[in-house]
Amino acid sequence: MRILLHIDDIEAWRDALAERLPEAEIVTADDPAERRRNADYLAVWKPSETLLAEQTRARGIVNLGAGVDALLNNPALPRDVPIVKLRDAGMSELIGDYVRYGVLHFQRDFDRYRRRQAQRMWHEYPLVDKRDWPVGVLGLGAIGAKVAAMVAADGFPVHGWSRSPKSLDGITCHHGDAGLAELLGRVRTLVLLLPGTRSTRHIVDAEALSALPEGASLINPGRGSLIDEVALLDALGEGESEGRLRGALLDAFAEEPLPTDSPLWCHPRIWVTPHMAGPTPLGEAVDQVVEAIRALEAGDEVETVDPEAGY
Repeated sequence: MRILLHIDDIEAWRDALAERLPEAEIVTADDPAERRRNADYLAVWKPSETLLAEQTRARGIVNLGAGVDALLNNPALPRDVPIVKLRDAGMSELIGDYVRYGVLHFQRDFDRYRRRQAQRMWHEYPLVDKRDWPVGVLGLGAIGAKVAAMVAADGFPVHGWSRSPKSLDGITCHHGDAGLAELLGRVRTLVLLLPGTRSTRHIVDAEALSALPEGASLINPGRGSLIDEVALLDALGEGESEGRLRGALLDAFAEEPLPTDSPLWCHPRIWVTPHMAGPTPLGEAVDQVVEAIRALEAGDEVETVDPEAGY
């Protein structure tokens, strides 16, 4: 069994896979000679079109992350090969911490205090109780459900949204277009954890942003395609004065790395992080990769990505 590996930190991944799959030959995509030889399985993160086109006999692809939009949009992706993606693999707790920080950032007025510090202004804002700060989570998959539960455990009312009905303890669940409109009108912080698909592209557009209460905030550790960035900047307004939208903590962008000339970098009420909210913990991720490859090799049932749905 031959596995072709393509990801950053490739040596650590190669060593971990070789230890867990001693029966397999693990080769890396950074070796051109090895890459041109066909592999049985591809374990990859954002592979190039050339790399996929070279692999004509792969029996399965493991996407080394939760987001599959880059892979599914690759023109060389074979349409008859099963795709397995990482599902949580320890990322949800890290993303949950990122979101919890972001919620507190706005609920406790740290954004406003930072601006007052620059003005050397001693001013205290009235405290808004957590119970009066509802948080909305769009996307209730493995990661979204865990993040929603973490925020709820901190004492915030949490509203979750998904395309189809779901029921989660301690979370007020909404679904469909009507449910999305209801959620948007009720939350003070909106968190985006949806997959990047055709149906979710720009789900946060001018209409959605105008449906949020005045002074709401936005946190996006999900996919950059979820936000219409022009509409976001318009909702934030210019300069230090708050627009309809109070602020945004953004970890994912339509183009990555974020271009140096993007106005998002210098907006005073946007906080930019370089897609670091949920780095994949190696140990749990390797466990899932090994489990998926062994299941595919044995012909066992395995949960695969639906290319039409996008997840």
